[in-house]
Amino acid sequence: MGRNDPMADRPGSALPSEAVPVTVLTGFLGSGKTTLLNHLLADPALADTAVLINEFGEVAIDHLLVRRISETVLLLDSGCLCCTVRGDLVDSLRGLFLQRVRGEVPEFRRLVIETTGLADPAPILHTLMRDPLLASRYRLDGIVTTIDARHADTQLDAHPEAVKQAAVADRLVLTKADLTPADAAAALTARLRGLNPAAPILRAEHGRVAAGELFGAGLFNGRSKIPDVARWLNAAAFEASRDQVGHADPGHAHHPHPHGHAHDVNRHDDRIRAFCLTRQPPIAWTAFAAFADLLLATHGDRILRLKGILNVDGEARPVAVHGVQHLLHPPAALPGWPDGDDRTSRMVFIARDLGRDAVARLWEAVVDVR
Repeated sequence: MGRNDPMADRPGSALPSEAVPVTVLTGFLGSGKTTLLNHLLADPALADTAVLINEFGEVAIDHLLVRRISETVLLLDSGCLCCTVRGDLVDSLRGLFLQRVRGEVPEFRRLVIETTGLADPAPILHTLMRDPLLASRYRLDGIVTTIDARHADTQLDAHPEAVKQAAVADRLVLTKADLTPADAAAALTARLRGLNPAAPILRAEHGRVAAGELFGAGLFNGRSKIPDVARWLNAAAFEASRDQVGHADPGHAHHPHPHGHAHDVNRHDDRIRAFCLTRQPPIAWTAFAAFADLLLATHGDRILRLKGILNVDGEARPVAVHGVQHLLHPPAALPGWPDGDDRTSRMVFIARDLGRDAVARLWEAVVDVR
């Protein structure tokens, strides 16, 4: 990870809960993302929200326009700000925050970034993590992915982008479920559980989902600054999925899948692995840094997301870590342990073409011997 990588140092201060929480809204073409976002934009409860809309995206908001603040920023009658992303996302995020500081736009307390239907959300997460100024002003709250219940099976079979969007999500929103037979919707739900055990699966009623169900997916919720690690990490869901589903590692005998098909290494979602590693004794920070360095150097392109809470030797507080592919967010010490006396380290992984056994062997070889 290099000499300047944040993982080389001890964990820093607590997460910046005062930073603007960012929700990335993604979903495959035609999945109902436009309808969902328009309902959210019209909701007065989101009056303190700014929305960055990709210039080449699908969302049309002209009927909500009340006035134009600048060339790229619109103020809606709901109080939401809408900003068109033109060119570099870093420039758009910096510019919007500077307008907020200068009082040129109303002060927003939440940001939603809409992606195009074919977009991989990873570059957006990289942008939030990599740029020092943005990392100090914005924090990832979560990824919301819309899933077209009528056509999802076909899309997941044919398009790896759709699989990745579902696998990395913190919230999955089923759209058009009222137009889908109950047995098909149940099979899709089981398939999504195999891809992403931890994400709540919400049903959009006529394109609507309560805003409170979509936001607050990060370590901090909007009503307090107490870390909700159990909700953010949801390690129990990964363990339950492993017990019930038993995804096979590459080269091992296959196990039955909840979506009712034989294991096929060419099937996009059969290449996804979701699993959790735990450790009771404290972890030496140098050992974890070595593990993360080796894992991302050798398998970074296969790590779709990782999250963790660590009991670091010599650190009284829990340390939160979060990564996407080759990049790890700077580690941060939380104010306290969420479960009282339980100081178990927990790492959850969503990976492609990388089984639990391979990661566990590296974990044991590096972390357990130091």
